[in-house]
Amino acid sequence: MDKTKRKQAETLYLILAALFITSLVTSNLIFQKFFHWNPFGLFEFELSVGIIAYPVTFLVTDIISEIYGRRRANKVVVAGVFASAFALLIVVVSTEAPATIWSPIDDKTFKHVFGFTFIAVGASLAAYLLAQFLDVQVFHFWKRVTNGKHLWIRNNFSTFTSQFVDTATVLLLLCSFGVIEWKLFWVLLGNGYLFKVLFALFDTPVIYATVYFVRKHFGLAGHGAEMIYPED
Repeated sequence: MDKTKRKQAETLYLILAALFITSLVTSNLIFQKFFHWNPFGLFEFELSVGIIAYPVTFLVTDIISEIYGRRRANKVVVAGVFASAFALLIVVVSTEAPATIWSPIDDKTFKHVFGFTFIAVGASLAAYLLAQFLDVQVFHFWKRVTNGKHLWIRNNFSTFTSQFVDTATVLLLLCSFGVIEWKLFWVLLGNGYLFKVLFALFDTPVIYATVYFVRKHFGLAGHGAEMIYPED
């Protein structure tokens, strides 16, 4: 691969990493709002708005795993941990900073919106670390088993497994700390996991198209071909 394409590959990697980190941090900050969604009148979902951005993280790690390999995917996961921790620090400092008299958002309102952020981020990070690393491991397990073929198998199987672990872990921790009532646990678990499964099925053609065009552009021939980074 020539220098120009190597730079393009690095730029693409940074863009994917940015999408991943933005989705992760945003989902932790907005999680306290819940909404109804009834697609085509088939099922009434009750979900946190945080779930809108969160499945994107699994889509991105699958793309990075497929194109850049396990090590690069794990690096993005670790970067997400630091980004979430830093975002939490900013929220804590902002909460302690006294609001002016004329501030559109007063201290009480700000604390009400972000008061559970510490617990949410802690729960999310615990679930996130477990689920994301599991996602990468399962993805590459199926990649080895299928000899790099049948991308839809590793994309969906890794996401189905990791998303269930993620959803269950977050809800267990949030219910344990009193952020969400226990009576809502099973409803939110079923709603959240079903939503993520549907998203995984929906993103399968997206990942196929992305991987196809990236491989074609960078001249990565064959099933399961990855970028080569000797420094890794």
